[in-house]
Amino acid sequence: MNIVSNGYLRLMRPANLPTAMADIFAGIGIVGIVLESSWITNAFLVLSSVFLYAGGVVLNDVFDYKLDQVERPERPIPSGIVSLKSAAFFGAILMFIGVGLAFFVSTLSGNIAMILSGAIILYDAILKKIAFLGPLNMGICRGLNLLLGTTAVGMLIDIKYAIIPVVYIFAITLISRGEVHGNNKNNIVLAGLLYICVVVLVLKFQFERIAVIPFQSIPFLLLFLFLILKPLRKAFINNTSKNIKKAVISGVLSIVVLDAALAAGFSYWWYGLLILLLLPLSMYLSKLFAVT
Repeated sequence: MNIVSNGYLRLMRPANLPTAMADIFAGIGIVGIVLESSWITNAFLVLSSVFLYAGGVVLNDVFDYKLDQVERPERPIPSGIVSLKSAAFFGAILMFIGVGLAFFVSTLSGNIAMILSGAIILYDAILKKIAFLGPLNMGICRGLNLLLGTTAVGMLIDIKYAIIPVVYIFAITLISRGEVHGNNKNNIVLAGLLYICVVVLVLKFQFERIAVIPFQSIPFLLLFLFLILKPLRKAFINNTSKNIKKAVISGVLSIVVLDAALAAGFSYWWYGLLILLLLPLSMYLSKLFAVT
């Protein structure tokens, strides 16, 4: 693989892409059509999510190129591996393909994908610089991605479950605010509380659902808590940019575990395990490519 190709791969954050896939699988599990859904429909939705996510992170680097020249000069654009114009075109194409793939499933799926793409661009271009709205918008993007998975059933139902990724990603984005300079203990405490709220919400929604076995999600939730709270505690005690970055990376990769917990509680325990298999893939890719 040549340097330029590797630069485009780095722009797409490959380690994060399995987390986008997990959202779609979780959405399919939530609406209860794991065994009835079309694999073609599922594949189009998964690919749509992957392309939208990849396009979003590429455009994020496009909008951040001036800041990255100072704070992250090793990234593909400021280092000169990929030109700003080429990266912008690449990100736009990825987003366009992502929306198009969703429309192949249904008009509803396509519309959700269009709204999601708009939210992604809004975050990249404007809202990420605003203290509250940035994390909230990022969370909304994940919530929409989960809803995109639920459209496999052909209609938009169970919208309230989107609040779970909204709260969780809001927490991770709060932590990431100290990734470069450190010194964000207040954000870490708030993020820890939001993490607990996420687990409570998962259990609450699953216990409310008729004919669901929420106890199936408990092992997944315990693993989830272990993976996110251990690095978060370390980042609080030793509040350096290095430890904060590790807490952010753990939070991002653990989205797979959260999605597995949702899927297991709303459908089948073995379906949750299948989603969990995306975690080692994501962890392996994180050793080759940057997560943040």
